[in-house]
Amino acid sequence: MSTTPREQPGRRAKDGSAAPAGQYNALTPDIVRQLQEIVGQRYVIHGDAEKLQPYSHDEVPDPEYAHMPDCVVRPESTEQIAAIMALATRHRIPVTPRGAGSGLSGGAVPIYGGIVLLCDRMNRIIEVDPQNMVVVAQPGVVTNEINDAVREHGLFYAGYPMSVETCYVGGNVAENAGGGKAVKYGVTGRYVLGLELVTPKGEIVRLGGKLVKNVTGYDLIQLMVGSEGTLGVFTEITLKLMPLPKASVDLLVLFGTAEEAIESVPAIMTTAGVIPTSLEFMDRTSVQAACEYLNESIPYQQAGAMLIASVDGPDEEHVRQDYEAIGELCLQRGAMEVYVADNFTTSERIWSVRRNIPEAFAIVSPHQANEDLVVPTAAIPKLLEAMLKLSEKYGVTIPSYGHAGDGNLHTRIIKNPDWPLDKWRKTLPLVLEELYHATAELGGRISGEHGVGHKRKPYLSMFLSKQALEMMRAIKRAIDPQNILNPGKILDS
Repeated sequence: MSTTPREQPGRRAKDGSAAPAGQYNALTPDIVRQLQEIVGQRYVIHGDAEKLQPYSHDEVPDPEYAHMPDCVVRPESTEQIAAIMALATRHRIPVTPRGAGSGLSGGAVPIYGGIVLLCDRMNRIIEVDPQNMVVVAQPGVVTNEINDAVREHGLFYAGYPMSVETCYVGGNVAENAGGGKAVKYGVTGRYVLGLELVTPKGEIVRLGGKLVKNVTGYDLIQLMVGSEGTLGVFTEITLKLMPLPKASVDLLVLFGTAEEAIESVPAIMTTAGVIPTSLEFMDRTSVQAACEYLNESIPYQQAGAMLIASVDGPDEEHVRQDYEAIGELCLQRGAMEVYVADNFTTSERIWSVRRNIPEAFAIVSPHQANEDLVVPTAAIPKLLEAMLKLSEKYGVTIPSYGHAGDGNLHTRIIKNPDWPLDKWRKTLPLVLEELYHATAELGGRISGEHGVGHKRKPYLSMFLSKQALEMMRAIKRAIDPQNILNPGKILDS
């Protein structure tokens, strides 16, 4: 059957742009049959819109960013993925790798249709090596399961995205996820020592291993980390582990104003001299939404904003000294109250509020933009000030929360409930343009951990030079000359 490129009206992205690098080919019955031969008929979803629909979107709430795949394929081995990619290359079919679908950038959305490569069956922890303090896992392992597997050895995996109980480690690596513990322990990329991956051409490549130090050639591992599934499909991941802390405490700190709270963030690390495990900021709107969603009774009514400061260490005395230093500093800087959570139940109450802010706002309105801005830590107060001005100028709600300790603030621009939808569609780009401009002026970037995907791609040139963008395009062309692997993400070919 011929696979000569031909005009395919369906091979256009959601924004109407033509498929890059020429038109892609249609997924024919013969290609579907070959996919079934590779993974088994039951592991190929095709021709059933209802079953395909869940794979047309991630956690971005706006349906504008969704797009239906032509089929979903669920391999269980590296060899099967290699065969799928080789087949897709021969027939020029776009392939979109997908983990748990918990992303917030449209990164796992098949915007040109084609094949969604679902990694849910590749969910084994291959090896726990306590002597070398590493774990080897397949990409479909739920991140929290890694700590369940290594705890008995007195170890833990420090990568801690907020969706730890649902997200896959492969997606964490693809996005270089940060999360709640990045202040002290850093983001995912710090812990990736080795990768096995499949290239767009179907070649199997192994990078690194159980090595703490390795400068043998270019650092291809860190090139792949955060590449959002555009350069390769991860099949095995070797992660560095850390000694499990013997003690930990969480503080919930109430402030009268958001300004007092956010200005205390850099002071905790500079003046108090403590690097907390986590340092999370929540404005009053965010806390109120989450408490109402959870039917929680945390006294948010009296506070303009809250901080969660977590500390851990080798013993209780070390931890006590750290949290007392943080608490005293916050009180000196105007905190209304400092609550100490030193057991699982009270800690879970605090963190449940923080983790459920996104779910709470999803109920508030289906029309919103979820942003992931990052600036130098000392610039956080100015970024918050810019958000407040934009909220007043445009009449939209812009709650803020997130990982303030590393400069990464999440914010949601929420539609005014009194507006018609067309006014919202016209206003949102204006708000985003000004918000991104303010972020760039502060030396920030468009995403700290959620990625660019295709949601933020139109704004990338505000943050990166033409030369930097061309270097990225050159890398993409060299590794994926047909542009079949997750096309339309991060940048245009």
